[in-house]
Amino acid sequence: MHPEFHISHHDESNWTVVEIGGDVDVATVPHIREYVAHRIMAEGRHRLIIDLTRVRFIDSTGLGTLVAIRKWIQARAGDLRLVLTNPDVLRIFRITSLRRVFPIHESVETALSDMT
Repeated sequence: MHPEFHISHHDESNWTVVEIGGDVDVATVPHIREYVAHRIMAEGRHRLIIDLTRVRFIDSTGLGTLVAIRKWIQARAGDLRLVLTNPDVLRIFRITSLRRVFPIHESVETALSDMT
């Protein structure tokens, strides 16, 4: 795993905010899956904001993991929002058309205040 990688979470206004930093790739995705499965999903949390503002790079395994989390959340009538500001990472979401799949916000505050 990359030394710059980190993941943590906290609760805010009935949401669980998962903060991820560093590279989201084949080396870090297993840690993300384990973290989300054991610390978030196992506790029955269905309203997630995944804060990717500190992510420098995301590969196809990272995108696939986000899609899998989205499917899990949707199956439980939950809600998933992403916070994303890095232009390079946003470009990947545009190219893959995932920009249309995920609600993407510029900050945790705007994600929390979105009433859609």
